[in-house]
Amino acid sequence: MFPNAPHTGLPLSGLVVLDCTIWQQGTYATAMLADFGADVIKIEGPDAPDPGRGLSEAYFESHNRNKRGIVVDLKHPDGRETVLRLAEQADVFVQNMRQGVMERLGLGYDDLRARNPAIIYATASGYGSKGPHARWPAMDILGQARGGTMMMQGPPDQPPVFSFGGMADQVGAISLSYGILLALIHRARTGEGQQVEASLLGGQVMLQSFNITGTLFTGQVPPRRAREDAAPLWNVYRCRDGGWIALSMAQLSRWWAPFCEALGRPDLRDDPRFNALPAHMEHRAELIAELDRIFAGRDQWEWVEYLCGQGLPVAPVQDYAQLIRDPQVVANGYIAEYDHRSGERRRMVGPAVQLGATPGSIRRGAPEFDEHTEEVLLEFGFGWDEVERLRSAGAIGSRG
Repeated sequence: MFPNAPHTGLPLSGLVVLDCTIWQQGTYATAMLADFGADVIKIEGPDAPDPGRGLSEAYFESHNRNKRGIVVDLKHPDGRETVLRLAEQADVFVQNMRQGVMERLGLGYDDLRARNPAIIYATASGYGSKGPHARWPAMDILGQARGGTMMMQGPPDQPPVFSFGGMADQVGAISLSYGILLALIHRARTGEGQQVEASLLGGQVMLQSFNITGTLFTGQVPPRRAREDAAPLWNVYRCRDGGWIALSMAQLSRWWAPFCEALGRPDLRDDPRFNALPAHMEHRAELIAELDRIFAGRDQWEWVEYLCGQGLPVAPVQDYAQLIRDPQVVANGYIAEYDHRSGERRRMVGPAVQLGATPGSIRRGAPEFDEHTEEVLLEFGFGWDEVERLRSAGAIGSRG
């Protein structure tokens, strides 16, 4: 760890991460490290800023909070050398460029390892580094498509359904940050650096682990199901106010009687069509229709509070406007406040992992373009004259 890196008392305090990522998968992985104290230095090119800057402010802020930003021309010989000098004192280097790009720039793993054998070199890719399609382009929706999730969602009579934008990216980011931490533990024990990789495709496969393993064990591909084909007590129902609730009572023998009693429907409890398997599933369409009528009688949160008060596993199906007001989201700090450069106090999604003694936090927003170039280089031992020479040569800094 770089001795001059700022120490915040957080678990990754003193860890220096060079971040050559764009868009989302690799970029959110480094944001997760920054939340817990890593000094993440985002490197952008003078003619190639992270395109996420142009997508939306929320997009860029979410993926680049807590980072410092520098501008270095990786195609300029002095720019390349600048990054290599930074890498000599860094712990982790993260990139998500197309396969072969960093090697052509002279910034592949072998190049950095020659200057710092202990460095962790992390790559976020689309389809992994091996195989015939390693160099094929891939973005989030393609990871969902190729990774199987798209074919498993939605009713069978609809086209393939993609999830929210960024789902594959986010899973890949979590996987990559996990891999980086594993490599750091190994290095702490042995002194050895290594390469780490996560991909959109690998993340989607991991996300569906037991589902895909089921196909491996049985040879059967699980079908997409309409709501009417699902188990009545593992399903969703619309309420009087238009909101929906979800039930998760998979063990019929445990939940059926208390569920019916909470509804005030002993007739359902004792109905042989519904109160035992396999009849319960054979008559599920009739039962779902009856439950539709019952749940239409009260508003969403009336049902949630009443049924949860009876000890039944029920939850509201929420949109984002509801989610950000959810008392559990608020109480557990899943939404965090921070000081935006505008002077406003703003809110964004914070760390999902809770540490009792050293919790992560959002200490500042995303860096402006070229905001910290001189500051970082001076910390890494570059002199003022050298910084000025590099800027004059076009190796560092914005073109403006």
